[in-house]
Amino acid sequence: MPELPEVETIRRGLEKYIVKKKIVGVDVYCEKSFCGQVADVVGKNVKEIRRYGKALIIDLSGGISLMIHLRMTGQLIYDGTERYAAGHPSENFVDKLPNKQTRVVIRMSDGVLYFNDQRKFGFVKVMRTAEVEQDKFVKKLAKEPWQMSVEELYAKLQRHPKACIKAVILDQTVICGLGNIYADEALYAAGIHPERRAGSLSKDEVRRLLKEACDVMNRSIESGGSTMATYVRADGSRGDYLEKFAKVFRKEGTECPRCGAKIAKIRVAGRGTHICPKCQNLSVNAEAGAYDSSDKETK
Repeated sequence: MPELPEVETIRRGLEKYIVKKKIVGVDVYCEKSFCGQVADVVGKNVKEIRRYGKALIIDLSGGISLMIHLRMTGQLIYDGTERYAAGHPSENFVDKLPNKQTRVVIRMSDGVLYFNDQRKFGFVKVMRTAEVEQDKFVKKLAKEPWQMSVEELYAKLQRHPKACIKAVILDQTVICGLGNIYADEALYAAGIHPERRAGSLSKDEVRRLLKEACDVMNRSIESGGSTMATYVRADGSRGDYLEKFAKVFRKEGTECPRCGAKIAKIRVAGRGTHICPKCQNLSVNAEAGAYDSSDKETK
């Protein structure tokens, strides 16, 4: 599944290809992948592309929007004067389309936008623009790191005082956008062990963590996202974040760039987690905590 920087990279890439284009037809190949009425979309012009967490919102004229979520294996491929591919890399980027993985085809005044999805977990949803922020998927999302103050994040952590900090910041109802890669990188940069109890962090530590979360995600967006096996830039080329900027993620066995200790891989909150055991010494400040999924913030 893409992380927020990958989806933002896709948004920026597709923006220059489909904004101001008119939708002249929609072909639905898989009913599960398309929610809404085709008639509400045909004849509308693309006004802009927004993003809420990992969901893309394509705003159309007439107060209509398309919400698109790629999930694990989704792709958006625009075929016009040139082909522009986004999402899960495969031969679909260069194959003749539509093919057996094509779920929705959006025909435009100049070119065609294909929504392909091998595993059928993603979706295209038609909705009123005025109702996007009230959608249950969007409504439950917390603020993104750039939008959140230190005081807000500190208060949220206090609601899960005994939970380990990594599990809490992976919870999208606490802070939106941090996935496994960027949680590891932000915690390392802030010098905080991922098993620290969330309630044990001081305001200064929360300030440092929030700053580092913004920094690592901004660097990833600028470099085109991570080079995980599943996601690439919108033009089909790979991002280079892991090669250029990652300090701990998938670096186990290599030397910590700060202290020279060996980067270790452990398991936290059910996820493979990368740390420097010296820079992120758990015993220095606080004991570990276990995250209770039933304790998620729902407001």
